[in-house]
Amino acid sequence: MAARPTLASCIGGQRDPAATGRRRFVAAASLLTLAPGLGWSQPLNRLKRIGILGNVRPPAQSNDPVSAVIGALRDLGWSEGSTLAIETRWADQHYERFEALARELVAANVDLIIASAGVTSALAAKKATLTIPILALWVADPVGTGLVASLARPGGNVTGLTNQVDLDFDAKRLELLLEAVPGVTRVAALQHGAWVRALPARQRQQHVVEEAARSLGVQLQIVEVETLDEIESAFAAMTREGAEALLVFTSTFFSTHGKRIVELAAQHRLPAIYPSRTRVAVGGLMSYDAGNAELTRCAASYVDRILKGAKPADLPVEQPTKFALVLNLKTAKALGITFPPTLLIQADEVIQ
Repeated sequence: MAARPTLASCIGGQRDPAATGRRRFVAAASLLTLAPGLGWSQPLNRLKRIGILGNVRPPAQSNDPVSAVIGALRDLGWSEGSTLAIETRWADQHYERFEALARELVAANVDLIIASAGVTSALAAKKATLTIPILALWVADPVGTGLVASLARPGGNVTGLTNQVDLDFDAKRLELLLEAVPGVTRVAALQHGAWVRALPARQRQQHVVEEAARSLGVQLQIVEVETLDEIESAFAAMTREGAEALLVFTSTFFSTHGKRIVELAAQHRLPAIYPSRTRVAVGGLMSYDAGNAELTRCAASYVDRILKGAKPADLPVEQPTKFALVLNLKTAKALGITFPPTLLIQADEVIQ
């Protein structure tokens, strides 16, 4: 069996101090005036183009995954001004548009496509080109969906980072939530319906959580949503059904609307556990997720290496290997919750 890829292979030994200051970002607005790209192995003094294929344009100065990766590239010597341009395409929640938008990026002669809206955007990019490198961010089940041949040896023009973790990951999050709010008997679980239908791995994870809920003696209310309006009505449904706590499943759609979900949880006084620290930073109660800072550095390293000539086929798809529990004491106090000492000891970060 091939060794499981680790993030160390992604972030180790990739900095090039001599290159610092030689490269600069250039505003995306100037992209259309630039000469077409010529391939993967061009000199670094030629302006490089990154195409972003995403779902919803993030708010200005947000800490969304793509912005975090672009920011991390500065630590690798890339900075706005001379050698990098960014071309963006956003589906605005119309997933059927991804294929057309991917073709637009191919026509723009980008050097690299970052598919930032999970496996759906990555598959659309792969359908549009078999030659332009594709970096897929946070994709579920990349092998099962046919995106790559294997995690260790992707083959083709696609590599990236997967948020595919052990099937009991969400069950562990449910356990942590119940440890924070003991005595709860009914938990709502917010799920993105489109992801469950499209990804067998998501279906299996949901079944594992349902089995865990039964073994823990709690009733699990799965609430599937598709739109922002449905998210808001979902919280009303949770309240009507007597939900006492909330588990939020992983979804790029939920990441886009994460702040609103946190606001609604506070409004309905539902203690919630999230799949991202960013939600706890804006007022969520707790999260248990992969080490996002490490994953961000990994993604930036892959962008750097590909733009310097590395082929995606030679870069393993990386999986998270470290997980962090983050607690928000201010939110706990507002909800009348006192975290037990056993949970505080487990926490990797406690936000005051």
